[in-house]
Amino acid sequence: MKVHILDQILNNRKRILVTGGAGFIGGALIRKLLSDSSAKIFNLDKFGYASNQDSINKKINLLGQSALERYKVLKLNLANFDQVNQAIKIAKPDLIFHLAAESHVDRSIDSPYEFISSNILGTFNLLESVRTFWNELPLKRKEIFRFHHISTDEVYGTLGNEGKFSELSTYRPNSPYSATKASSDHLVNAWHQTYGIPTVITNCSNNFGPWQYPEKLIPLAIFNALHEKKIRIYGDGQNVRDWLYVEDHVDGLLIAANKGKVGKSYCIGGFGETTNKDVVLKICKLLNKLSPNKTDYETQIEYVEDRPGHDKRYAIDSDLIQKELGWIPNNSFEESLEITVKWYIENQDWCEKLFLKSGYFGERVGLKNNQNYKN
Repeated sequence: MKVHILDQILNNRKRILVTGGAGFIGGALIRKLLSDSSAKIFNLDKFGYASNQDSINKKINLLGQSALERYKVLKLNLANFDQVNQAIKIAKPDLIFHLAAESHVDRSIDSPYEFISSNILGTFNLLESVRTFWNELPLKRKEIFRFHHISTDEVYGTLGNEGKFSELSTYRPNSPYSATKASSDHLVNAWHQTYGIPTVITNCSNNFGPWQYPEKLIPLAIFNALHEKKIRIYGDGQNVRDWLYVEDHVDGLLIAANKGKVGKSYCIGGFGETTNKDVVLKICKLLNKLSPNKTDYETQIEYVEDRPGHDKRYAIDSDLIQKELGWIPNNSFEESLEITVKWYIENQDWCEKLFLKSGYFGERVGLKNNQNYKN
């Protein structure tokens, strides 16, 4: 009989709902839960342009029938309250990982309404459905139920050359994306304080790794380099991000959701502070080694007009989750970046398939002057 190493951490939480499970982080979390636990997993996702289940299906094929029987897809939009309410009744969760969100800053500049609808209204609908469900639970299930809201360090705004974000940092979001995530954080905290919903919030730094939709800096730079396109760097490339390998993040999520103190927030960082320019240069160096071209990949780099409201620096102080819960990343930025570059070299057809599905082919977004609102 297979020993499931996560079951002890989950502590009798046998029914797990993951919102946004067809996304990058959600997919990594579901793969981990399927392989290392015996829990039943419900994937609630609207299946937008960046959604993809290939990684989950591949994992299920490897694990066999037992994994297939423990996995159920609930295709719906969180902006529809009736659908969300029905999904909660179907899943009857012991634990919710709320990952569903529009997350690309450039797209939030072009279409802020979509971010308001998904990140704010969607979170509200989920919380209200959970509130009704939780109030009707027997005491034993109430005691183990958790609502884990996954957020971003971008809610804290920007840093200068010194300092790091922590759980005590002031919220100062600077983009439509980060403003909607800040709003959802406040909603989750309010539903805990007012209605007693047992919540945990985590704020993470920039994630990367295999299976990420190629619109973010790292996968897009790799894809464009391999296809002999310009590798764009915003501004002077000196903006700093704290890079977190997605598998390390998933470990942190599982620990925080199941071992974290109710009502608290935890910051999860990757100890990988690097300028955008240095990230791209590291990618080019790896590509020169792993997939050499007739010319150095660095010659494809192009500096372009900066993003509006571009935050200068992010960095996370992860002391609390380390000291209180014992989490620490297991992968260095250099090691996990090489794993990621190798994966994209070997899976270029997967990226092309996603581009064809979405109609996006790596072009720049986020500089439109028009505002896309809906009445």
